[in-house]
Amino acid sequence: MSYHKPQHIAELTVETGYKKAMLPLTELLVLGFLGGAFIAIGFLLDIRIVATMPAEWGSFAGFIGASVFPVGLILVVVAGGELLTGNMMAVPLAWMAGRIKAHHVLKNWLLITLTNFAGALFVAYFFGHVLGLTETGAFLTKTVDLVAHKLDESFLQAFVSGIGCNWLVALAVWLAYGSDDIGGKVLAIWFPTMAFVAIGFQHVVANMFLIPAAIFAGYYNWGDYLHNFVAVFLGNAAGGTIFVAGIYWVAYLRKTHELK
Repeated sequence: MSYHKPQHIAELTVETGYKKAMLPLTELLVLGFLGGAFIAIGFLLDIRIVATMPAEWGSFAGFIGASVFPVGLILVVVAGGELLTGNMMAVPLAWMAGRIKAHHVLKNWLLITLTNFAGALFVAYFFGHVLGLTETGAFLTKTVDLVAHKLDESFLQAFVSGIGCNWLVALAVWLAYGSDDIGGKVLAIWFPTMAFVAIGFQHVVANMFLIPAAIFAGYYNWGDYLHNFVAVFLGNAAGGTIFVAGIYWVAYLRKTHELK
């Protein structure tokens, strides 16, 4: 498999971030909806597989769930989609490199947040609620237990968890940019994404599916979700923008930018 060195990945990411920021509105809205839906489907697959596993399997069951969750990000990157957490890395890097303005970053994040939410909510309502995939037996129990764990965290804990999540997710996207073939992209995405799920970090778009699924089932309320959303959103933003885009801008692009 061919791959690009980190310096080249940084340059490719700048170009990708620029293109994301300049997407036509219709394309952005459609791809944003797909991004949210794909992540939700990955989480739904996780729940459907793990919920019926024997309790004595313990953390191994969690590892199996974490192993199938990455299908969502694979679909986003390979099939096509716009995902907020990935854009929290690529679009700011294009801004740091001087290719776009700050308002382009904020506009992109706002629109992708709304469209990701629409896609995730679609899966939560129609597949989870109407079809009942998250509202029967062990599947409901698993969904509610997962939400309880996320909502039990304090604002600071959810924020820090969000940093850890998008440090790994943004790195998964970064590594995917480093490969020119599908097999390489799948492997690059799988390991960091599996890691964040197995650890239990919080992902703002995954939560856009999970928590509404529990709300549709009659548990919790939108106020509970808002508190979690703000903390995880900010944590994911810090993880992608500072711990990936910012660090690699300093390492690989800062001197080049200063010479211009």
